Amino acid sequence: MIGIMRAYVRAIEGLNRAIGRVAMYLVFALMGVLLWSSASKTFFDPSLWTLETAQFVMVAYYILGSPYSIQLGSNVRMDLFSGSWSVRTKAWVDSFTVLFLMFYLGVLFYGAVSSTAYSLGYFGMEPFAFFADLFIGFLTGGPDAVAEMLGYLERSSTAWRPLLWPVKVILCLGVFLMLLQALAELFKDILSLLSGVPQSGDA
Repeated sequence: MIGIMRAYVRAIEGLNRAIGRVAMYLVFALMGVLLWSSASKTFFDPSLWTLETAQFVMVAYYILGSPYSIQLGSNVRMDLFSGSWSVRTKAWVDSFTVLFLMFYLGVLFYGAVSSTAYSLGYFGMEPFAFFADLFIGFLTGGPDAVAEMLGYLERSSTAWRPLLWPVKVILCLGVFLMLLQALAELFKDILSLLSGVPQSGDA
């Protein structure tokens, strides 16, 4: 069991490290969009797409980088209280509080999946069943079968009116990766309790 937990931690932290280090460069894409927005307003006709594109890039930057932030311990923590605690005390407290984080992320993930299903024209109460049907339809009938199962695609209410499902898919992915990282944090706390030594994905 210990070997399984360590393998899980290594795999998830490797995945989130790779995604996080790619996502951090989205800040340059965000800067480019905002720079073009300023230039177009000054010298040309203002572009309709810049504001929402900047918002979408910021969402991807934030949500895809968050699991890596949790891994590095750079998220908000109450070090005022825990700074003087022993390794075992920190592990005990963290292994308890991470359960609240996992519950919150689980609720957030369900909401993100439901919102994504809505953006694809599904208005029922079973979003996971909807995506399972889409997956089966794609396997059996290809993209045409999936297109027939989709309803009215949600768009932004702005003048540009972009489709919203791509950014909602990114939201689902980011929250799911955070949930996997939170489970890795729980496993690291359990391993710390068993060994008395702080754990990392490289251990």
